[in-house]
Amino acid sequence: MTTTRRKFIKKMSLGTGMASIFGSISFMSSAFRAKSLNLKIAGYDVNRVRALAQGKVKIEGCHYTFTKAQIGDLNTNIFSGRQDYDVSELGLHPYMLAYANDGFRDYSLLPVFPLRIFRHKSIFIRNDRGINKPQDLKGKMIGTPGYSSTSLTWIRGMLKDEYGIDPKDINWVTSNKDSSADTAGKISKNEQVVPEGIKMELGPAGKDESDLLADGDVDALFHAAVPKCFVQGHPKVGRLFADSRKTERAYFSKTGIFPIMHAVAIRNSILEDNPKVAKAIFNAYSESKKMDYEYMLKLGWAYDSLP
Repeated sequence: MTTTRRKFIKKMSLGTGMASIFGSISFMSSAFRAKSLNLKIAGYDVNRVRALAQGKVKIEGCHYTFTKAQIGDLNTNIFSGRQDYDVSELGLHPYMLAYANDGFRDYSLLPVFPLRIFRHKSIFIRNDRGINKPQDLKGKMIGTPGYSSTSLTWIRGMLKDEYGIDPKDINWVTSNKDSSADTAGKISKNEQVVPEGIKMELGPAGKDESDLLADGDVDALFHAAVPKCFVQGHPKVGRLFADSRKTERAYFSKTGIFPIMHAVAIRNSILEDNPKVAKAIFNAYSESKKMDYEYMLKLGWAYDSLP
């Protein structure tokens, strides 16, 4: 080994000189290190993600652009569309359904959750149908624009685990329109999956989920968006849990669950070639959230409308 090394050094030094050899090696190494990925990222620019969306956060080894987009459109794009983005915010349950039912393996989820929210507040009722407690929902007509959306999945699970109400105990009605389409995007096909044994019918043409509740076509409504009939103060529409904040606090104290609505996914072909990028992206989202928290502590509380 010693003789071979000496011969190699002598031979190469006679040709181009040791400095130029190791200089070239160093240059090639630096060039390799300097190469970075160009990522296309998409999602909502909510405050905890805004620093990333505005390019104020660095992703190690990457250049990136951020596109503001709505969750329904993102779900459709990634699961059944052109897959325009390398990193995308997605609905948690639509991803699970695509993975389980459609063999979807193009993207993997990262432990980044841009949206987490309790859903007790998302159960609206007609107050003239004898619904005073959760158990009174059994046998009722309940409207929804998307049976298998993440929000509806959490509601169904919570009702079953906490109050013994099975989805089969309910008569479901899907609205023809979704009033939240302008803010959440069109519901993807993965949010319309209905299992066998579930009683589901289509609501009257031209009516969205708020119309169904206001007109009395359904007894209750499960939806992530607050229906306009509730906002406008319809006298026969209210929430099942009048003090939903108190109910949600009690639910968290009992279960320790803070429901995840959205997650972030990365294209698997990128991960295969650059496995370290997953941690780099996670760190960038974490840094963005940290920057938002610091801003809220210093001054953001003065500008934000929430308590």
